[in-house]
Amino acid sequence: MRRDRLGVASRGFGPAPVRLVQAAVLALTVALALPAWAAEARAIKSRVPPVYPEIAKRMKITGVVEVEVKVDPEGRVTDAKALSGSRMLSPAAEDAVRKWKFATGPGESTVEVDVSFVLGQ
Repeated sequence: MRRDRLGVASRGFGPAPVRLVQAAVLALTVALALPAWAAEARAIKSRVPPVYPEIAKRMKITGVVEVEVKVDPEGRVTDAKALSGSRMLSPAAEDAVRKWKFATGPGESTVEVDVSFVLGQ
């Protein structure tokens, strides 16, 4: 059995397995990055501000809710789902984003938007 320069025992397969592992790591990295690229940028034509939940106001809950939005070719929202943020604020953010209008596009797309909740709005 041979040892490479790092002292790892090998059975004489040479550098090919290392290249294969490097290629697999690169392919996995690219595959994991694709969902982030899949979220398309569509211009927002009109926004409806969220209605701040009364209980969240009383509890002084603020923050940003990240919402994943499905948009049809005409720019209408077909679905909205909170990805992160306060569970108290998420339903209000989803309701508001469902009323937004986006620019027309070649097909259905998925967009991620942030909805901010600040006391004193």
